[in-house]
Amino acid sequence: MSSIPWPFPEALSPRHLRERLSARVLRWARKRQGLDPHTTTLTSRRIYILPTAIGLIFALTAFAMLLGSMNYNNNLSFVLTFMLVALGFVAMHQCQRNLVGLDVSFAGVEPVHATRPLEFRIAVHNRSKNRRYNVQVYDGRIVSDIRDIPAGESRVFRLEYPTRQRGRMAVPRFGIRSNFPFEMFRAWSWVHMDLEALVWPAQASDVPPPPAALTATGHRQHDARGEEDFAGLRGYSDGDSPRHVAWKAYARSGELLSKQFAGADTSSQWFDFDTLDSTDTERRLSILTRWVVDAELLQRDYGLRLPGHEFPPAHGDAQRQACLRALALFDEKRGS
Repeated sequence: MSSIPWPFPEALSPRHLRERLSARVLRWARKRQGLDPHTTTLTSRRIYILPTAIGLIFALTAFAMLLGSMNYNNNLSFVLTFMLVALGFVAMHQCQRNLVGLDVSFAGVEPVHATRPLEFRIAVHNRSKNRRYNVQVYDGRIVSDIRDIPAGESRVFRLEYPTRQRGRMAVPRFGIRSNFPFEMFRAWSWVHMDLEALVWPAQASDVPPPPAALTATGHRQHDARGEEDFAGLRGYSDGDSPRHVAWKAYARSGELLSKQFAGADTSSQWFDFDTLDSTDTERRLSILTRWVVDAELLQRDYGLRLPGHEFPPAHGDAQRQACLRALALFDEKRGS
């Protein structure tokens, strides 16, 4: 006799109902609190609290003791029961007070290449005269470490998000919580700062040689590097002019070296999206990203051409940031 599985509707599954309820609660909290500034003080009005499993067991135990005390009319049992209930109320009050008055502020985030973790830093400052215990910042399953905050001091909590693709990464909300003391209650508050970070394209591991460098002299350009005073030899790299190869040294040692000259080196490279052979857009962007990073490490001037954007040759952190940002946001509406 074969059993026929009952087609349980996905919309009625516990997981689906839990996700829908959580989404409705989060929308309600966002509507109630609104958008927070990048420095927010937690007030008692925006702190929520619920008992934990330990707290529920504690409450059931106190209720059972109350029934026993009433059944046997034992005064000592009444006293013990009411002391436990009072302890529970004190724990609830203290758990909420553990978060009230804390200043929460955004402490920054650095762009990373795709597939690397993106770290949002959240600073929490305790301006009160009392130490705050077991404080944690979280966003779903992404949690920071649990730390105490002494009176008058600050602590920086870190939330690490995995990244899979380039572009913008938004964090519309995060929470801050504590279960001190006794872990019978959990108090928390949601903070809506609408944080955002940039994820650069991943660097391609196997890339073709970058385009040959060009040297500008006045208004002319030719294949050579700037030269004034001979400064030494270095390993040959693709794009070096044959006129600067140390052929005598090559005849002696068999190693291909290039001459270096001190002075105004105006050589530059152009990295052009349209000249790459690959038809995969993400592959092209990864190659360009790798070329930009490598050129910056070598302190070479480089320019970048993307459809609709052009960055003249230069080097330095500003040039690197501008080029990587353009690569990260290339065709930004592709997923919309």
